[in-house]
Amino acid sequence: MKAYDINKIKNIALAGHNGSGKTSLAEAILYKAGASDRLGKTADGTTVCDYDPEEIKRKISIGTSLASFEYNDYKINLLDTPGLFDFAAEMIEGIRAADTVLITVSAKSGVKVGARKAYDEAVKQGKSKMIAVTKIDDKDANFFNVLTELKTVFGPSVCPVIVPVISGGQIVSFVNLIEMKCYKYDGKGNAVETEMPTADISEKFEYRVDGLVAAISEAVAETSDELMEKFFEGEAFTQKELIDGIHDGMNRGIITPVVCTSAADLSGIDMLLKEFELLLPAPSEVHAAEAYTPTKDIVEVACDASAPLAAHVFKTIADPFVGKMSMIRVMSGTLKANSDVTNATTGNAEKIGKLYSLCGKKQTEVSEAKAGDIVVASKISANTGNTLCDSSKVVEFGEMEFPRPCYSMAVKAKAQGDEAKISTSIQRLIEEDPTLTYAQDDSTKEQILSGLGEQHLEVAAAKLKGKFGVDVALSVPKIAYKETIRKKVKVQGRHKKQSGGHGQFGDVWIEFEPCVSDTLVFEEKIFGGAVPKNYFPAVQKGLEESVKKGVLAGCPVVGLKAILVDGSYHPVDSSEMAFKTAASIAYKEGLRQADPVMLEPIGTLKVTAPDENTGDIMGELNKRRGRVLGMEPVAHGTTMIQAEVPMREMHDSCKPSCRSYLFCWR
Repeated sequence: MKAYDINKIKNIALAGHNGSGKTSLAEAILYKAGASDRLGKTADGTTVCDYDPEEIKRKISIGTSLASFEYNDYKINLLDTPGLFDFAAEMIEGIRAADTVLITVSAKSGVKVGARKAYDEAVKQGKSKMIAVTKIDDKDANFFNVLTELKTVFGPSVCPVIVPVISGGQIVSFVNLIEMKCYKYDGKGNAVETEMPTADISEKFEYRVDGLVAAISEAVAETSDELMEKFFEGEAFTQKELIDGIHDGMNRGIITPVVCTSAADLSGIDMLLKEFELLLPAPSEVHAAEAYTPTKDIVEVACDASAPLAAHVFKTIADPFVGKMSMIRVMSGTLKANSDVTNATTGNAEKIGKLYSLCGKKQTEVSEAKAGDIVVASKISANTGNTLCDSSKVVEFGEMEFPRPCYSMAVKAKAQGDEAKISTSIQRLIEEDPTLTYAQDDSTKEQILSGLGEQHLEVAAAKLKGKFGVDVALSVPKIAYKETIRKKVKVQGRHKKQSGGHGQFGDVWIEFEPCVSDTLVFEEKIFGGAVPKNYFPAVQKGLEESVKKGVLAGCPVVGLKAILVDGSYHPVDSSEMAFKTAASIAYKEGLRQADPVMLEPIGTLKVTAPDENTGDIMGELNKRRGRVLGMEPVAHGTTMIQAEVPMREMHDSCKPSCRSYLFCWR
């Protein structure tokens, strides 16, 4: 594959709700563009983008895949991202590398949470947006209802470009509102131009066309004063003015064009490819990326092939055979194979070996990648988020913001001897997925793997077995209950034992009272030498060992203050061990009298859900003994609910109606 000019590259991220047809749309685009010789299906596990064994098994996308192909002298880098929230980091990485986010919305189910999240992430990262209404051929599809919903949710920036002509509940043709031409499709996705529909073909369609064209014209008029003046004078825009206006509006984030397609019969795919060429901004047209110099000054890095090299590693793939593969977006300059670069994040030198262009799992070796392009380098030490640059101009791009892990499971090796392999293998996975964490729980001593959801951790466990040969079992973590006391008591601990020779004698009076502390607070108020000072550490040590187990369930004790106030000793029989034992006796007796109580760990939970589903979430939280603290409206008709929920109640699966929302522990 040759090196392409900056203006001939299009970087597109496919994002949207799970099941909205992202991978199927990518498959149809690749097939129609001639990059694939067959039309694969997700259900059969034959798609180009879902090639990982776990993706084929589960019939879902679990990682961002790159499909680069050539079409009409353009190079299009298509990034297919997962729709499940368990793999939200993959979507963020894909959007970071793209210039345009193509958001898929099912014509059957409408705007779901995943589409809203993809739109918000695109806005957050300053990317242009396009919406593809998929599954238009479904018998329950309703394009115009979905279009109305899109305008309601995302505002007046939504601008239809390709719409279907419906007659008798069936799609008979598609209208390109920019060209003002109508096309019919056969079963193989071949288009034939036909006459524009009239009211007798589709009820009130002339009215719809007039209204849709007016909506496009109004959106385009917002892009410049000249076009606004022409719009107010009632003049129709030319085709070039419409294309340039939408192109400029997309790049500025004020226009979101909408197209409709069917991946099953390839209807509208050719027009979508054409819109890629005409409407989507090239890397040279987007805003210059911001980076930091070694002195932390902010500089802009323009997309210029003649400038010094600056590239961003946006994704890492852990492959047990090839080694670590790094997906790289070249921001400026030219990245060449077999070259030396500087890792601005670590300060180390990097040796770039071979470079590849990917189309799914198919690798094509390339000699270089110019600014704006996306390539893959193998066996380099850089991690996700690192910046590779020329040593003459060291800059570092800002870090990507990933969601924090909110779901944890205990990890244990199934086979003896694999314990040592687990940590090393999981570290390889963490390099690939920054939303995974692995640590030992200080309270329970369990090894805890944390991620964004139950399915996320199941996939991680499957990758450990499939890629690294480490078979692990996931289980619900032990809940770190604790104990404390609720009233002040004064007790005696007396240890006296006679055996041949020296005996054992230790006698202490200790006051126990509640306090605010996670560890034992020990004080002494001895008067008159009732207990010699050299025995104070023994008393304290005896208490510190005792608080590891409470009297109710053997859980650690917190919030306990112990004051040594009196006691007695024997000049011959007393010893440190005797006073340590006496302190332990006083502890056990004192806690029984001090009204002990169990402490259950409570977590603060934030749930973001659509407004119409807040009742379901509230009911679910009540079932889990949760206490709602408040509700706060957020963007696009969603509400964030804050609650306190016992940790024990958050490790079983919730009902299906609640699984689509974002749960986040704080």
